[in-house]
Amino acid sequence: MSPQRSILLVEDNPDDVDLTRRAFQRAGHPQPLEVVDDGVEALDYLFARGAYAHRAGEPLPALVLLDLKLPRLNGHEVLRQIRASPSTRFLPVVILTSSDEEKDLVQSYSQGCNSYVRKPVSYNEFVEAARQLGLYWLALNRVPQPGVHE
Repeated sequence: MSPQRSILLVEDNPDDVDLTRRAFQRAGHPQPLEVVDDGVEALDYLFARGAYAHRAGEPLPALVLLDLKLPRLNGHEVLRQIRASPSTRFLPVVILTSSDEEKDLVQSYSQGCNSYVRKPVSYNEFVEAARQLGLYWLALNRVPQPGVHE
């Protein structure tokens, strides 16, 4: 049996990290939640560079939850680099943000995000969003494997 692929949460707000972790646990998703807190670290994790060089050869996460307003490198640039690489171009990326700005929504879809979710305000709504995200992206959705269709 293969190990559970993780969820990568790219979030710099510790309160939002804690809320997301609790919401996914309460929603019953067994996947490990890996957390990085800025855009540079997210790309290092995904491309096994720097402090994450030990990840070389390990599977990509099953899902990336990406905030837009991040230190060092914003979420739009992280998404652009994810889509530019053959190894990560099919990786499901859900924008999970507090931004309700139309320009962020349009830019995110223009850059190839798979979904755009505004962070719910209430805990119960956040748990329900986590349940639905997990059900769809981790149980129902299928993505092609990198390198197989190139």
